[in-house]
Amino acid sequence: MTMNERDTKTVGKLTSIVGQLYDQMDAGEVPEMSLPLRSKKNIEFNTATNVWNYGNMQTVRSLKNLNAAHMMLRTVYTCDFIKQQIEEHKSSTLREMYYISEGWGKAKFHSQDESNLLAEDLEVVSKCMREDFKLRPEESGAHVYGNVRFTHQTRKGMKTTHCMDDVAETGFAVPYNVENDTFKIEKTDAKFVMAIETGGMFARLIENGFCDKYNCILVHLSGQPARSTRRLIKRLNEEYKIPAVVFTDGDPWSFRIHASVAYGAIKTAHISDYLATPQAQFIGITASDILNYELPTDKLSEKDIGALNAELSDPRFTDEFWISEIQTMLKMGKKAEQQALASHGLDYVTDKYLPDKLGDLGLI
Repeated sequence: MTMNERDTKTVGKLTSIVGQLYDQMDAGEVPEMSLPLRSKKNIEFNTATNVWNYGNMQTVRSLKNLNAAHMMLRTVYTCDFIKQQIEEHKSSTLREMYYISEGWGKAKFHSQDESNLLAEDLEVVSKCMREDFKLRPEESGAHVYGNVRFTHQTRKGMKTTHCMDDVAETGFAVPYNVENDTFKIEKTDAKFVMAIETGGMFARLIENGFCDKYNCILVHLSGQPARSTRRLIKRLNEEYKIPAVVFTDGDPWSFRIHASVAYGAIKTAHISDYLATPQAQFIGITASDILNYELPTDKLSEKDIGALNAELSDPRFTDEFWISEIQTMLKMGKKAEQQALASHGLDYVTDKYLPDKLGDLGLI
């Protein structure tokens, strides 16, 4: 079974990375690798794409000490492992790669975080995707329910699934790779796609017949969204011009969920153009909603307060809306879950709250 053009390109990029390290050593130089500094002080707004990307600040890794030498050794072993699994038409989870390194001697990873970060580093240097490396995350838990058909790869070939007629109310499970070569989105007349943070709210909207009434697509994010989930939302928005909205809890961590969907996450800013949907609009619980809809609340924890203050210096939250809502939440000292809307009845979210929010945006 031969490799396709994409696989061949990926293997070539990885081979080039290892080759450059070898050439430096062969020339009597200390091998080094330059990477963008991956922190919020090095993300810049790209006015051409309306997402946040890494800026020009760089960090250099070299073999000047033992720890760095071990990291460079892990890089070579990881490149070889990925090359082998691409050539053998296999894939592995990030967790499996961590355990496979047990057989790499001094190159073994000491933690899952180490292996995850190295996979991301290789993405940055090679300009390939983790999906190109055939590295899968653990199951994301993300599901889709609504008026859309997907033609997707299965072990027995391509299969078309309608995400209302052909699935249970749990929805269609989003695979780790949603690129067009193995995952096609069929044309749909859905009016909007709504990304929902919690499974309870996802189930509530399905039970209340929200998709039938408003001809929409619901995506359960299952907390912080996986890359494939963000990519799917972007494809729906970009390829079919379907407006996207994000419905989350009202707390700093949920605000970051929206930011990762709309603007890109800091640790994946190198692929924000590929994952982020800058047109996505926030319809989650805000400090203003807590007051206007008289919602039950919980007290902000010290971690919540620290996170909100950090967001005030996060370039993704610098517009007037976010500054006002974050400052109001800090002043109130309160947060609320999206399911707090049930205090007004199980139908309140679909009869009142969401129609208000979506109506303000002109989507219904």
